[in-house]
Amino acid sequence: MTNPLTLYVMRHGQSNYNILGLCNDDPDIDVHLTDEGIKQAEAAANVLTQVPFTRIYVSQLPRTRQSAKIVNRHHNAPIITTPYLNDIRSGFEGRPVSEYFALTGDDRYNIVPPGGESVQLFQQRVSKFLDEVKSIDDSTILVVTHEETMRVFYAYFNNLEPEEMMQLNFRNCEVISFTM
Repeated sequence: MTNPLTLYVMRHGQSNYNILGLCNDDPDIDVHLTDEGIKQAEAAANVLTQVPFTRIYVSQLPRTRQSAKIVNRHHNAPIITTPYLNDIRSGFEGRPVSEYFALTGDDRYNIVPPGGESVQLFQQRVSKFLDEVKSIDDSTILVVTHEETMRVFYAYFNNLEPEEMMQLNFRNCEVISFTM
């Protein structure tokens, strides 16, 4: 019999691109936490101080790793980077989020922007991560990721339909937890 796995999922702290309203899914672009984002991550770290994390997963984007390092000051858990958790590929790197929303309109779940991926394809990618961590026994894991990824996690654990999932919003450094 296996023991339960507990996942804590946290959105990264506010980034410079959040302030500018720009898309970013390229790990090589310098998108980093603002001073406010650092404060948000420190506040989350204080709330999570007593949670016994055995490992922390992050996307390849620097803002998740930066947020995780702040939380990890209290834990010294290994930080594991995985492309499965990268933000949705919008096809609008460095361009206004409003342009991405204008193109995908009311069907972001199915529309594949040029050079990007639909939310449906993104959901399939994130599900591969969930399939991998299911086999981890007796652990408490922190996942520091992006808002779109948090929607996928929440929908997965709450059996939401795509249209319900698309209505979800998560604040910077908001933490939700699930048991597998």
